[in-house]
This record gives sequence, C-alpha cells and structure tokens, in this order.
Amino acid sequence: MDFALNEEQRMLDDSVSGYLKSACPIDTVREAAETSITHNPLLATGLTDLGVYGILIPEDFGGVGLGYLEAALTAEGLGYVAAPVCFTATAVMAPIALLAAGTNEQRETWLPQIAAGDTLFGLAVTEQISRRDSAGIHAENSTLTGEAMFVLDGPDAQQLLVADDAGALYIVDADATDRTTLKTIDRTRSVAKFSFAKTPAELLPGSRDTRAPLLSMIDAGRIMLAADTLGAAQKMLDDSIAYAKERKQFNRVIGSFQAVKHMCAEMAAELEPCRSMIWYSAHAQVAIPDEARLMACHAKAHLAEVGQFVARTATEVHGGMGMTDLLGLHYWFKRIGFNRQVLGAPELVREEAARVQGWL
Repeated sequence: MDFALNEEQRMLDDSVSGYLKSACPIDTVREAAETSITHNPLLATGLTDLGVYGILIPEDFGGVGLGYLEAALTAEGLGYVAAPVCFTATAVMAPIALLAAGTNEQRETWLPQIAAGDTLFGLAVTEQISRRDSAGIHAENSTLTGEAMFVLDGPDAQQLLVADDAGALYIVDADATDRTTLKTIDRTRSVAKFSFAKTPAELLPGSRDTRAPLLSMIDAGRIMLAADTLGAAQKMLDDSIAYAKERKQFNRVIGSFQAVKHMCAEMAAELEPCRSMIWYSAHAQVAIPDEARLMACHAKAHLAEVGQFVARTATEVHGGMGMTDLLGLHYWFKRIGFNRQVLGAPELVREEAARVQGWL
C-alpha cells in the first residue's frame, strides 16, 4: 500500500505553495499585522483562481471536489507563509456543514458563492467546546439570542454559521448582529464577538436532531489548524537551519557548534512524524469514520505541543535576532500560539479524546 501523496496531490501542493511563496513575502505579512488586514483581497483572489475556496465543494456547485487531505496540504502552505487570509472557516468548515446538514436550496445558494470567493463565513462554535456558564446561544422561532465569543474569521465574514445550545447549526447575516473585533497575539487572522438579540437565523435542517454535522465540522477545523501549525513550524525550522549556516561567532558559523546542531536535529525529529499524523487524520475523516474524531483530537493536541517546542527552539537558535521585528520570526511564533488555543487547547482536546475512547 502506498502512503505517499499521489501525483495530483503533489501538483496541488506545489501549485499552492509556489503561489503563496511568491505572492506572500514577509512584507505582506508585516503590512497585514500593522494594518489589521486579516483577509488580503489580492492574495485571496489568487487562491480562488487556484480553486482553494472550492477545494471541498463538489463540481456540481462550482468547486473542485477534492478531499480533506488536499485541504490539509493547502492549510500547511498557508501556515508556511503566515498568509493573512480566511480559510479554515470559509473553505473547510462551512462547506462541510452545508453538505452534511443543509437543504439543496441552501447548498445551491451558498456553495457556489464560497467556491467563487464571493462570500466569507465566520464560525461561531466555541461555546460547544468550552464556555462560561452565562454564555451560549438560545434558538427560538427561527431567531437566536445570546453571545458568541472568538468567532473564527468573524471580522471579515458576511455570513455566520452559528451553533445553538443544542448543537443545531444556523446561518445568520453577520451585518444583522452586534459585532466586536477581538485582538489576539496573531494579527494575521481574526476573531470576533457577536451578540444576538432575537436575530433572524436560517436552520440547517440536518443538524436539528443530531450533533454529527457539528462534530464533523469541528474535527475538520482542528485538522486544518494542526496542518497550519505544521507549515508554520516547518518555516521556523527552515529559517533556523539557514541562519545557522550564515551566522558566525568566533570566526565559525554557529551551525558547526554541537549545541546548535542538536537543537535543529531535535526540531526536525519532533516535526517530521507530525506530517504523517495529519495525513492520516485527514484520511480517516472519510475512510475510517470510527477513528475520525479521535485522530482529529490527537492531531490538534500533538501539533500544538510540537509547534510550541519548535517555535521556542527556533527563536533560541536565532539568539537575540529571533526577537526582532526585522527578522519577523515572531509572526510564525504567534500564529502557532493562536492555533494552539482555537477550537480547543491541548488539555481540553485530550480530554475529548479520552471520552471518545470511553476513559471518562
């Protein structure tokens, strides 16, 4: 059995990664962070032309009809350049929910718009993962009331996909709510708080009596965030190796020092198995449903820890330069930190994995 990428997957990876490396240099990342532009329209247009926003959407609805693994490869490429664009919520989680729980009319309305890059979705599902006792969304007579925190891609969204207290999913016009942008350490992506006061909402009927669409959507989102962390950590490792080959101390490149060699080798040893883990997690979402939820939890939690280790060690390899804005290493450091917390911190996700296996 061949566990490597096939030719089409390698071509997709090369195309997306090649475009991102040329279209998203560090100056673009720096500008986004300084101006709070978390969805670069020029960069998004190029990704739309490559089919990124229709990656999970069937061809009948204007997409390219690929799978979770291809989406994970794309997420890894986005993380490698710290791309300031909305992806996980709009291109992955929203289509999964619409395909699993929406009506034909809802799919025909929204999926072509997502694939064409015309509509961005925000995801208000944090309250289904962890929340304050006073928080939550209550549904009544096709309206929603309550408060949603840390809505992924919320500041840029035209539409919201909202989970109520029971886990049912609703589409809401973002402009019909009270929206507050929240600041995080990662200025290349955005979250927001939304307040609902009997706000009109359109139910996805297939989510009324089962939490399966919600859980599938969250699992896929976690895999994408893990893949994004993989890309960001790989970038920090590559930069560390390049820097160690150039920086000199005592008339020797620091890469010749045993301590620096060990740090780079340890980062590579921790990071490389993660790639296979993400590939398997993405594969399991369709091919091995009994393992899908468990593997999504494992991928999210493990990459959060490995990403943090690589971010810290890469900064140490760079020494004082690692803390400067000139080098820009902190953009990837912060991106990894953001990914660690969104859709569940490692401790919370491991607790979910224990429940899946019947340990709690």
